[in-house]
Parts: sequence; structure tokens; C-alpha cells
Amino acid sequence: MLPIGGIVVGVLGLLLGGYATIIGLPKVKQSLAAQEEKVAKIDGLEAQLGTVSAAADKSTKDIGSLSRTTQEAFNTVAADLGNIHASITKLEEAAKKQPAGSGKGPREPVVAGPGEYVITKGDTFAKIGRAHGGFTGAEVASVNPGVDASHLKIGQKIKLPQKK
Repeated sequence: MLPIGGIVVGVLGLLLGGYATIIGLPKVKQSLAAQEEKVAKIDGLEAQLGTVSAAADKSTKDIGSLSRTTQEAFNTVAADLGNIHASITKLEEAAKKQPAGSGKGPREPVVAGPGEYVITKGDTFAKIGRAHGGFTGAEVASVNPGVDASHLKIGQKIKLPQKK
């Protein structure tokens, strides 16, 4: 009897298992459909990631190209600035070598107009003021605010104070 009871229990187990499978099958199908949706979303994200990756690669190449172009422009500007600086230095040196009032070629002598005086060797504001109306050096300096009294140049014009 024991073997027959085991067979009966086994058959009942198979029937219950089959019944549970039939009842659980829709749930499995639902779960499978949900998983398929997730897989489709992952596939969509993968495609978007490929597009973004391609755009990032293009941007990297564009940035590299812009960087090289910018560096070339800076190099060109730096070379031009170096040439300009050298030209300015040459002009400054040439200007330092020329005595005041001299230039290239013959020039007309500097002539003082009314109320003016042309600086000669050894002049000071005090000497000029005494010689032209008894003025002080400070009075001569006051009518020539842009002129440095300690750096007078031969041939330079200055104004003379007016007598009151």
C-alpha cells in the first residue's frame, strides 16, 4: 500500500504543480513583457549614447582645431609685435642721436615771434627773465607750464612774461 500511496501523492503533486503553472503563466508573461520594455529602453539609451559619443568626439576635434588656429594667430601677432618693437627701438635711438632742432636735411632757423624767446647755449629761465624785462625764473616758468626748466634744448621756443 505504501507504494500506491506514494504514487497517489506524486500524481497529486504533479496535478498541483501543473495547476500552479497554468495559474502563474499570465504573471510570467506580464513579467516578461515588463522586462522586454526595459530592454527596449536600454536599447534606446544605447543608441542615444552612441549619438552623444559621436558628438563629443566631433567637439573634441573642433576644440583641438580651434586651439591650433588660436596658437598660430598668437604666434603671428607675437612676431608682428616683435617687429614693431624693433622698429620703435630703432626710431627712438635715431631720435636720441639727433641734436635738438636738427632733422634730416637743412632747416630754417627757429625764429622767435612776439613774446617768444629761442633757447641758446647756457640759457636758464632766470637768465632769460633778467635779460628780457627783469623777470624771475619762476615768472618765466609760470608762462611755460609744459617746459622743464632743467632740460632746456637749444633751438626750443618759450614764451616770455608780459610786462604789466
